[in-house]
Amino acid sequence: MAARRASARSLENAARPELNACHAFLQPGDTLVVPPLDHYGRSLQDLINMVAELRRRDIGFTSLHEKLDTTTPGGRLVFHVFAALAEFIRGLIVVGTREGLDAARARGRVGGRPTVVDVEKLRMARDMLPNQENSIASISRVLGVSPGTLYNHIPDLRELRASRRVPHQLEAAE
Repeated sequence: MAARRASARSLENAARPELNACHAFLQPGDTLVVPPLDHYGRSLQDLINMVAELRRRDIGFTSLHEKLDTTTPGGRLVFHVFAALAEFIRGLIVVGTREGLDAARARGRVGGRPTVVDVEKLRMARDMLPNQENSIASISRVLGVSPGTLYNHIPDLRELRASRRVPHQLEAAE
C-alpha cells in the first residue's frame, strides 16, 4: 500500500479537538447550530463530509448566518449552494491577497518586521564573540537584539565563539 502524505488542511482539521469533542457529544435527534459556514468547515469537501456524517447519525445541522437547516430537502440543497459559494469567496480572497503581495513586492515593499540589526551592530557582535567573557545573551543585550537574531545574521557564530581570542584588556597588559 502506498503511503499518503497528509495535507496541511487535513492536519488542520484533525487538530481541531473542540470540534471533534462537539461531534462526539451529539446524539441522534440533536441539531448542531453554527455561526457562518466557513467557521465550521475549511473547504467545500470538508463541509460536505462533516454534514453528511451528521446526517448519517441522524443529527441536524443549522447555520445561523446563512439561515440553513439541513433537516429538510430544500435546506440540504441550499446548504450545498452556500458551501460552494463560501469556498469560492475564500479562494477569491486568497488570490487577491497573493496579487496584492506580489504588487507590493514589485513596488519594492517587503512585508514582515523591519530588521533590528545593521552592519555596525553585526561588526560589534563579531568583535565581541571570540571573548569568552561575553556570553551570547550579554552581547545581544548590549546590542539590543535577541540571541536568535545573532544566530540568524551571523552564520559562523559558533566558529567565532570557538576561536577563543584573548580579551583586549589582557593583550594590553602583556
